[in-house]
Amino acid sequence: MAASNAIPKYAVCSWPEAEQRVTERTVVNDYAYVTSSALDDGQIVRVMLDRPEYRNAQNRGMLVELDDALRRAEADDQVRVVILGGNGPLFSSGHDLGTQARVEEREPGPKQHVTHQTNGGSRAGAEQRMLQEWHYFFTNTRRWRDLRKITIAEVHGKVYAAALMLAWSCDLIVAAEDTTFADVVGTRLGMCGVEYFAHPWEFGLRKTKELMLTGDSIDAEEGYRLGMVSKVFPREQLAQRTEEFARRIAATPTMAALLIKESVNQTQDTMGFHNALNACFSLHQLNHSHWAEIHQDKVARAHPSDGVSEWNQAAPVVLAQRDVARADGDGRPR
Repeated sequence: MAASNAIPKYAVCSWPEAEQRVTERTVVNDYAYVTSSALDDGQIVRVMLDRPEYRNAQNRGMLVELDDALRRAEADDQVRVVILGGNGPLFSSGHDLGTQARVEEREPGPKQHVTHQTNGGSRAGAEQRMLQEWHYFFTNTRRWRDLRKITIAEVHGKVYAAALMLAWSCDLIVAAEDTTFADVVGTRLGMCGVEYFAHPWEFGLRKTKELMLTGDSIDAEEGYRLGMVSKVFPREQLAQRTEEFARRIAATPTMAALLIKESVNQTQDTMGFHNALNACFSLHQLNHSHWAEIHQDKVARAHPSDGVSEWNQAAPVVLAQRDVARADGDGRPR
């Protein structure tokens, strides 16, 4: 269920990952799939994806709640920095492709999410898919990128596919040493990338082609070398060290912080980022429509008969390495 617009109730608690530095926080308790807490007298807000049993797979309820939590932080003039992380063993496994909760919120019935009846939800075919993805996968991510606060993605474990969209929407990315980044939708779903196609801007042009065509990953150190990741911390210190970093950012005058962010974002947009995102979203929809048209079941992604591995039975993702075709020595297509 989506969070209401009512002013949230707060309760005092402490986060176990930051026990070395005891900090009281106020926690918003009216979400089902995310948590939101304030620290340092509200100057920093920590928003956490909270479906650890499903590796923080992004169902519609989570995305709507995340948008609400970020909008609340944006509206609060006390807030200077927002940290976005994930509870459990990894940051996020990407979009939810079929948990029971996802099926129930999508299909007609008492548990259908209201957003599947609006913003194109009642339309049919490619029109429905394009409108729904535009509102809940694409435009929301672009809105978070332009949030009027400084945002820090705190990532760990696997950051795959749509998880990249969440991390890339943030101004800064802080990663645990165990973090790996990959977009496997090309090799597993037959798609040309996720809806918010920032890959060439984050990975570089040829590295994007390599990673998309192979489904391989890069680690946190490679992300740091590329300039995508700002800090790499030990996993057990991630929360504490991220908050230390956030406090340093929060000390910057708010007007200066806002204009620094806006200067960089407007420069990137002038270089073509905004228009490229729009163009690649349209290509993404063409890709969906291709599969839906050629499949009798109208499923809008590739089947194993099309030459991809079944998405939930595919070989493990491996790190891209410069001197081998595949890091585990197996050169077979994956």
